[in-house]
Parts: sequence; structure tokens; C-alpha cells
Amino acid sequence: MENYLNRDYCLSLLKEYTQSDSLLKHAFAVESCVKAYARKFGEDENFWGNVALLHDFDYEKYPTAEDHPFKGAEILRAKNFPEDFIQSILSHADYTGVKRETLLQKTLFACDELAGFLTAVAYVRPSKSIDEVEVKSVKKKMKDKAFARAVSREDILKGAEELGIDLDTHIAFCIEAMKQNKGLLGL
Repeated sequence: MENYLNRDYCLSLLKEYTQSDSLLKHAFAVESCVKAYARKFGEDENFWGNVALLHDFDYEKYPTAEDHPFKGAEILRAKNFPEDFIQSILSHADYTGVKRETLLQKTLFACDELAGFLTAVAYVRPSKSIDEVEVKSVKKKMKDKAFARAVSREDILKGAEELGIDLDTHIAFCIEAMKQNKGLLGL
């Protein structure tokens, strides 16, 4: 099996560059959502999941827009990851100039900010569980600009639009995907 298809290999690479528990959980949350969409769309779950797992792997060491995700792309090229894998990661940040053209690129972008926001919503529930998160509460929290202010509401809306999926449906789908891995996500 190619390294880029091997989750254990990609996970070890993620952990080599990322120590922060919250960043690791973010990677797992985005992976959960993207893999669920891969299943739904009949795509390669390993490939899509590993792209999602590694989309921010360089962020902790290279957190600036000048470096992230460009340094990660260099590292992956040096490890012979395929260019479509790397371009998918580069496309998740608007400022890279890499257009989102493939279904995977659009899915990764659509799930990235939303997964972070769903985690934040779960954390303010009494049980701190994704099981208590509902679409209506997510949409209510989206209107509260002080809540999880680092999460771009615009990117959440644009992601669902680019994917061609109704926002409520997209939120519900990602909640369900994250419920499947709530132990790993700490939710």
C-alpha cells in the first residue's frame, strides 16, 4: 500500500508535526466528516480521509499564511505524496490561490471550519457531547459573533454552497459523521 493511503503512516506524520491535543482532534473531526462524504459519494475513503487528516499537519510549526499549508506541501512532495493529494490540501485555504475544482477539494473546504464549529458547540453543551448538538442550535450559535469567533461563518456558508448541499443538510451530515467517532474526538 502506498504511504499516502496508509492511515497509520499519515497519523504518524500528523503526530510528528502536531503536539496540540485540540489540533489533533480537529484533524480527526475533519477526517470523520470527509470520510463520511467519501462513502456517500462512492469515493476512496482512505485517500479522502488521509487528505483531511493531514490538511493542517504543518499548522502548529508553521502557523502563518506565508507558511501554512505551503510548508506541508513541500514536506509531502519530499515524501512522494501524489500531487492531487497535495493540491487538495493547498485548496483548503483561499489565500493559497489554488482553486477548488474537485469534489474532494470542495468537501475538505466545506468540512474544515464546520467541524471546528461543531466541536465548539459540543463543548458548551452540559455533557460536552456531540450527541446533544442539533442543527438549530448550531445555526443559532452561528449568529452569535462572540461565540467561537475564530471560526469563519462565511467559509461555512461558502463551503456548503460550493459543495451544492443545503446548509442544514450539511450540518446534520457532519454532526452524524462526528458522532461515529465521538470517542476519538473527545466529544
